[in-house]
Amino acid sequence: MVFSWREGLGAWRLLLSLLLLPIWEAGSGQVHYSVPEEAQHGTFVGRIAQDLGLELTELVPRLFRVASKDRGDLLEVNLQNGILFVNSRIDREELCGRSLECSIHLEVIVERPLQVFHVEVEVKDINDNPPVFPKAIKKMFVYESRPPGSRIPLEGASDSDIGANSLLTYILNSNEYFTLDVQRNDKEIKSLGLVLKKLLNREDTPEHHLLIMAVDSGKPELTGTTQLTVTILDVNDNAPEFERSVYKVRLFENAPNGTLAVIVNASDLDEGVNKDIVYSFNTETSADTLSKFHLDPVYGYITVKGNLDFEDTKLYEIQVDATDKGIPPMADHCTVLVEILDTNDNIPELVIKSLSLPVLEDAPLGTIIALISVSDRDSGVNGQVTCTLSPHIPFKLVSTFKNYYSLVLDSALDRESVSDYNVVVTAQDGGSPSLSATASVSVEVADVNDNAPAFAQPEYTVFVKENNPPGCHIFTVSARDSDAQENALVSYSLVERRVGERALSSYVSVHAESGKVYALQPLDHEELELLQFQVSARDAGVPPLGSNVTLQVFVLDENDNAPALLPPGVGGGGGAVSELVARSVGAGHVVAKVRAVDADSGYNAWLSYELQLAASVANSPFRVGLYTGEISTTRALDEADAPLQRLLVLVKDHGEPALVATATVLLSLVDSGQAPKTRSQALAGATSTETALVDMNVYLIIAICAVSSLLVLTLLLYTALRCSAPLPESVCGPGKPTLVCSSAVASWSHSQQRQQRVCSGEGPPKTDLMAFSPGLPPGPFSRDTEEQLDVDVDVSAKVSNS
Repeated sequence: MVFSWREGLGAWRLLLSLLLLPIWEAGSGQVHYSVPEEAQHGTFVGRIAQDLGLELTELVPRLFRVASKDRGDLLEVNLQNGILFVNSRIDREELCGRSLECSIHLEVIVERPLQVFHVEVEVKDINDNPPVFPKAIKKMFVYESRPPGSRIPLEGASDSDIGANSLLTYILNSNEYFTLDVQRNDKEIKSLGLVLKKLLNREDTPEHHLLIMAVDSGKPELTGTTQLTVTILDVNDNAPEFERSVYKVRLFENAPNGTLAVIVNASDLDEGVNKDIVYSFNTETSADTLSKFHLDPVYGYITVKGNLDFEDTKLYEIQVDATDKGIPPMADHCTVLVEILDTNDNIPELVIKSLSLPVLEDAPLGTIIALISVSDRDSGVNGQVTCTLSPHIPFKLVSTFKNYYSLVLDSALDRESVSDYNVVVTAQDGGSPSLSATASVSVEVADVNDNAPAFAQPEYTVFVKENNPPGCHIFTVSARDSDAQENALVSYSLVERRVGERALSSYVSVHAESGKVYALQPLDHEELELLQFQVSARDAGVPPLGSNVTLQVFVLDENDNAPALLPPGVGGGGGAVSELVARSVGAGHVVAKVRAVDADSGYNAWLSYELQLAASVANSPFRVGLYTGEISTTRALDEADAPLQRLLVLVKDHGEPALVATATVLLSLVDSGQAPKTRSQALAGATSTETALVDMNVYLIIAICAVSSLLVLTLLLYTALRCSAPLPESVCGPGKPTLVCSSAVASWSHSQQRQQRVCSGEGPPKTDLMAFSPGLPPGPFSRDTEEQLDVDVDVSAKVSNS
């Protein structure tokens, strides 16, 4: 629907210029209003909110605002009632000059969602500028010989208004010698002149004082006047005369200095010096015109001497005088109209207004990122601008209005792939050669929590020596989150569970920020060989995301248990070992055996036996097996040997440092007939039992060696697969653990039979079989070595219940 008021002539025209004319053009998507210039502050322009289809209650919540690339303070909107009103003085002549069309372009922006409306407010001209003459007082010289009917050119008045308000009529005060003549030389130019009605007589009237009034056609009429003093001169009675009263020429803007524009030519019918003509610009020529053109005073060449800019001035009207050298001099005038033609000398202008930055990486397609406006000061094809974007970016340009674009999201964003985009907008005009301009806007992609923390590997193996100090740092877990800021802030915690009868948190803890894992209490290899648990990593996003990693903590054995002596005899009590030995036994006869165990494992549980002789004993008839603990004779006993032999046996493990236990063996030497029969029977029974035990242990050793070999092979394969992985942090305490495998050619003595608990994340505690034995030194077997092979092995092994 189009609302307009149109009437004819007279008073209705003034009324229409003061009324407000809101216009809504259907189908154009743009609201049009009109307002007269010089309207008072608060003057109603239009119900902009209603015309845009917006509710009054949503203006403030949706951040309703009005922007103008011209002066933005001329118009304002009352957010309470949605009315557009005049905020400050609007001067149409100041805003648009003498342009026939004058309007204020407004951008109305609301958010949630973001919308942009375009509003055109036409500024109507009122008759607020009176006609103005170049000079309020002007002097002229006219020869008395000038014939009646001759015309003397005058500079007319100008009116800053347009249309009917700028149409001027001239009135000359009553005078018997002169009358006004107004001629239209061109569509835009009116030529004003004085026409002499009768001959002048300098002797009668040497000066004439004239008053010229210019009246415009506005309502009410405005006037301007100039005082003209005409001095009558004598002598030279022929004035120069131009070939044409109006010269028209066209020049391209930016024409180089020295370019010939036109040649003006005038002739004089006088003779001699009165015929010599000098060309000059009229004294009322503007300073801008004088800075752009040069006039040769002799030949009448008008050349370019300054920069001609079509965008500043499209037409120059130059008044040229041709004056002879007579006394008094006589002159003629002509008008040179220089039309400036446009060239493509202005690059397009780009203005980017960022409205919604940064952009969330999960923003929906079509989200408006920024508003872009383009303009080109050139005209025609040279001023037609097209916009393009840099390639391979997830954005596109959508034209919203003439020379207005929206930068919108065209494809999905992923901050972890690209965190920001440098969007380059190129504006190119249609001139030849084409000119272009670029502008860039940095679009930052805001993070959303779409990535969970990730560990480098799903499982870590950690080795910790037992008896570590409380609070010892045993490992550091680290998870990386590809998100940013709080979404990438990772905190760590234990996945709580029960370890036997105790909570996991009583064994270990993890620092929430650094991921450092601490052992809260000393770990005991004999109690706990493997502690398996999970550490959780959670980010600080909303909602938080997380992942888990498994830690296998192997508790390495240390030599913290000294060998322990087993009580002598079956079911006997503790104390020294006492035995009766017949003097008739020969060399190599086993007379007693020391039994000991070590609660440690591996080398730390491998025991050796040593007989400590007193300094007074030079040649003892007894020795002890290095690894068996069997005490045997080195020679045949004789009467010289003391009847009571006190032997001190040292039992050592192979730990670092080695721990020692001492056993005292009392041997009573008796004649062979004195040995009690019961003792012999007991010894015979014990011997048969030990023999059977040795046979059983041989098979057990073979089985242990096979299992140990498989374990070593598995560890080697595991190490090879993990060789490229980063090594875990060092365990508490110096040194590396040493694994010792059993050998089929050697034997070992170990701790008492026991089961070790292996605590993992799932299933009940397990027991496993670990076998260790020393390697034999190179060389032939000695008799001691042979005895070591024939041993009574008291095995306490960890047998796996699989």
